[in-house]
Amino acid sequence: MYITLETDYAIRIVDCLVHHDQRMDAQSISEATCVSLRFSLKILRKLVTAGIVQSFKGAKGGYILAREPADITLRDVIEAVEGPYRFSRCLAEDYQCSRNPSLESTCVYHQFFDHLSQVVVQELSRFNFQQVKDSPVSCLDLEACHKQPKE
Repeated sequence: MYITLETDYAIRIVDCLVHHDQRMDAQSISEATCVSLRFSLKILRKLVTAGIVQSFKGAKGGYILAREPADITLRDVIEAVEGPYRFSRCLAEDYQCSRNPSLESTCVYHQFFDHLSQVVVQELSRFNFQQVKDSPVSCLDLEACHKQPKE
């Protein structure tokens, strides 16, 4: 099981903005993260809607973080792209379980998946982008980026 490519790219984009500490245009973000401009713009819209990134229009427009890196968690970015994290679809409110259609109690899988979801969400909430900024190792490797073909 993997996070989606879109979520991976969203994390790259936030990481890029964290490390640049200044307004960046979409083309520069695209180049720095090796994400196509079209896909970058799609992801940036989701990050703006979630209040993670702020956009500016016009000749001096671009994007900056809307919050401090310490106030942006990995959970925030993942859920901005994917929606609320759930280990299984059976945790969705509108899901009708075929194993236990009576709804008198939840099945053992539902209980276990709910527990797993809570653990993952808790861990994703603990990791923030200030930790990335403070790390001596950068995740942005532009040389490796330009050796890979863009999608």
